[in-house]
Amino acid sequence: MLDLQGYGPSIIDGARLTISVALISLLIAMALGLITALAKLSGRRPAIIAATVYTTIIRGVPDLVLMLLIFFGGQVLVNDLATMVGYEDYIDINPFIAGSVTIGFIFGAYMGETFRGAILAVPVGLLEAGAAYGMTRRQVLLRILIPQMMRHALPGFGNNWLVLMKTTALVSVIGLEDMVRKAGLAAGATREPFPFYFTVALIFLALTTLSILALRWAEKHYSAGVRQA
Repeated sequence: MLDLQGYGPSIIDGARLTISVALISLLIAMALGLITALAKLSGRRPAIIAATVYTTIIRGVPDLVLMLLIFFGGQVLVNDLATMVGYEDYIDINPFIAGSVTIGFIFGAYMGETFRGAILAVPVGLLEAGAAYGMTRRQVLLRILIPQMMRHALPGFGNNWLVLMKTTALVSVIGLEDMVRKAGLAAGATREPFPFYFTVALIFLALTTLSILALRWAEKHYSAGVRQA
């Protein structure tokens, strides 16, 4: 048994925060990913250029650097804007918000490529049939395109989610009290880092295992009635 010397509840609290960051980041990433995919497939040059620049920047800059840039750079920007409008007090950006938005922003680019490939895999005939039936473009998008693309997107989506969940460990560098930071504080206080970091590793492994099981169920659900090759 690992001796956590009374720091177990603290690490569990940090794990809850880690899960919250991961889920909020996922929602942001999915929204940005869908917007990016639709922009790249829109045929409109400004939208294509904007989406391409976004994905290129994300792929070219390390996640940790982006985290620090957005957290500290965003803080400077917010305070500069506040000063311009006459607000004199210093504004601290909440690390939870900064971390969640940054991770969501990063993985929005990867989700965008995943969704774009999935949309291209949907037979055009299904979309044309929906339009012929009298559906609006919005109805075709919500009732046909998105449900159909999910089946094709799930493998890539699952990989992105698993990597996103592990990337939440980066929020510890901006001061958020997640389980990695809690483990670091406990390790510093006891000078026995192994039990705490090993516990964090086990928690991440458990979350990953549960995620894989849920993704397998989702793949079976969206593949119902589809003949497997």
